[in-house]
Amino acid sequence: MFKLLLVSKTRDALSDFCSGLRENDSNELLYSDSGEEAIKVLKQNSFDLVITDEDVGDMSGLELARKLITVSPLTNCVAVSSLSEEDFHEASEGLGLMTHLPLNPGTSEADNLLKNLRQIKGLESIGCGKRFS
Repeated sequence: MFKLLLVSKTRDALSDFCSGLRENDSNELLYSDSGEEAIKVLKQNSFDLVITDEDVGDMSGLELARKLITVSPLTNCVAVSSLSEEDFHEASEGLGLMTHLPLNPGTSEADNLLKNLRQIKGLESIGCGKRFS
C-alpha cells in the first residue's frame, strides 16, 4: 500500500486518474488544494509519492516541487504539465521528478506511475535481463 498526496485546485478533473491510483482501495490517496497546504502536510507526514497538478492554486506545480526538495528531499514526486518533453526537462532540471504527466491523465497513466513506483521501492522487478542461477 502506498501513501499518495495529490495537490490540485481542480481534483475533480482528475477523477479517472485518481480512481486508477487507488487500485481498488489498496492505496491511500490524500488531497491538498494548494501548495502551501501541501507543504504543511508534508512537514508532518511522509508520503511515497506527491503528484502536483500544473497549477495548484497558489503556485505552479514545478514551484511546489522546488519547495518539496527542501521539506522532504527523499519523497518521490511527479508533475502534470502541458510542456513538451524537452521543455519540461529544461524547466524541471534539478528537481528530481520521476516524470511528468500529460494534462488530464487517466487510468493508464496511473497504472504506469504505480508500476514505476513499485520498481523504485523494490516491490516489483524491472525485468531488464536474464537471471543466472
